[in-house]
Amino acid sequence: MKIDMYPHIMPPNYRDRLFKKARKKFYLRDVTDATPTLWDLDARFRIMDQYQGMRQVLTIASPGLEDAVSPKEAVTLARIANDAMADLVARHPDRFVAAVACLPMNNMDAALTETDRAIRELGLKGIQLYSPTMKKPLDHPDFMPLYEKMAAYDLPIWIHPKRDIEFADYRSENHSKYWIFSMFGWPYETTAAMTRLVFSGALEKYPTLKFITHHCGGMVPYFVERIIGGQDYAEKCLNAKFKRCLSRQPIDYYRMFYADTALYGSTPSLMCGHAFFGTEHILFATDMPYDSEGGDRYIRQTIDAVEGMQIPAADKAMIYAGNAKRLLRL
Repeated sequence: MKIDMYPHIMPPNYRDRLFKKARKKFYLRDVTDATPTLWDLDARFRIMDQYQGMRQVLTIASPGLEDAVSPKEAVTLARIANDAMADLVARHPDRFVAAVACLPMNNMDAALTETDRAIRELGLKGIQLYSPTMKKPLDHPDFMPLYEKMAAYDLPIWIHPKRDIEFADYRSENHSKYWIFSMFGWPYETTAAMTRLVFSGALEKYPTLKFITHHCGGMVPYFVERIIGGQDYAEKCLNAKFKRCLSRQPIDYYRMFYADTALYGSTPSLMCGHAFFGTEHILFATDMPYDSEGGDRYIRQTIDAVEGMQIPAADKAMIYAGNAKRLLRL
């Protein structure tokens, strides 16, 4: 079995309501329009059928509701999305082993309520947050009640990086060029979110909190020694006090995150992530269906990359499914 922990979906009833209510040009709408595998189950199943034992944990596709609709509409749409995903899991247990809750993050009281409903009543296995959320970093005090709740549930939080084309590469320009905002901006947003969560003490306060980072932990595995050296220099030579709320070395908290394999097919990159996070914190994921073949390309290339890793077969089995089963209590 292979459990894809980070594919995306947009159930038709949710998509129709979102498109009707959303601001005309919401975040990545053109990408959504160009990716019918998001809502066409037959197309999705044809691709999944090519890979023996392929199962998915469903996450709602972009945009985050807080970017697209009003707080009141976000509450309604979150319920529609979560009901739809729970229904898909119930109707297709041989395809979808679990789903992740979509939250109205522009209405925090409602987000807390919907988290309880999604987990207790619908049986969803975690929540998805965008970084940033409402232009706020994930260590913002507004989000701490949600982290406290998820730590108590002992279920993970999927972090999805967010940056759009209007985030210019240089201050002298008004938009990003050459897809830089996505290719490099998203891994940076993941890295920044992880760093804020580390140094704010969120993981110190909630040591059972579990975050799943997209794209194998962003820049962290590659820059591990730069992180350590930079922090040591700042503390010794610049009198920085970044570590004051931490009882361990900062790099130890970075290793508490989980990282997925959605790097689109690079074995050396996966080996770098594996060297940092370890087998038990790597999760198979493909980012389906956001590729030029409607999802098939990233699935194929991700499996090839995992198969190319120089690790024992038992470790690959943990990455493919064992870690997901343990993390989600499947």
